[in-house]
Amino acid sequence: MNSAPTLENPFYAANKRVMFLLLCALTFLLLYIKKAFIEYETAAFEFLQDRPEGMILRVISGLQYAAIPIIYLWKFTVIGFLIWVGCFMYGYRITYAQSWGIVMVAEFVFLLPELIKIIWFLFIETDPNYFEIRGFYPLSLISFFDYTQMNTRWAYPARSINIFEVLYWYALVYGVHYFARKEKKIAWLIVLCGYIIIFFLWLAFYLIVYK
Repeated sequence: MNSAPTLENPFYAANKRVMFLLLCALTFLLLYIKKAFIEYETAAFEFLQDRPEGMILRVISGLQYAAIPIIYLWKFTVIGFLIWVGCFMYGYRITYAQSWGIVMVAEFVFLLPELIKIIWFLFIETDPNYFEIRGFYPLSLISFFDYTQMNTRWAYPARSINIFEVLYWYALVYGVHYFARKEKKIAWLIVLCGYIIIFFLWLAFYLIVYK
């Protein structure tokens, strides 16, 4: 029999609006630090800063800030729906709002690689070029290759397969288990069918259509 969520896991039970604003604010802050103190300090940006191309790059960067809540809303809506459908198919009585919240909470995992990236280029590799910044994604497949020599077709998939993606799966499973209060192996099947398989199908589709 399903149980209502309790205070033993306040992160999943927290107010969704507050959590969403917190996630957007932290993402905005990390993006600002990365751009202002790392990307804009590279020789390429310094060379372009007084040129029209530099202004265009800054406008594009500015649009990234505005897009943060839009991208998150779209991502949580789609993946939340997939998780909700998976729960329904396996007889888990979880509402769509709860599925949406699970996906939102799990997204905090992806702040960790951005924080590591900032620390790495601020305190360890302090004079990177733009390509080194673009190619750096900690604990991912791309770490085993030279980004500058890699076919650009494989760069996105190689960045996407990483330890933090696996932690994201665990966060989704834990969230489903938290609200449903049933066997965790079924929660894993829900996440496998509702997200993990689709994730790899998306990467395969990307490789097929990339030109």
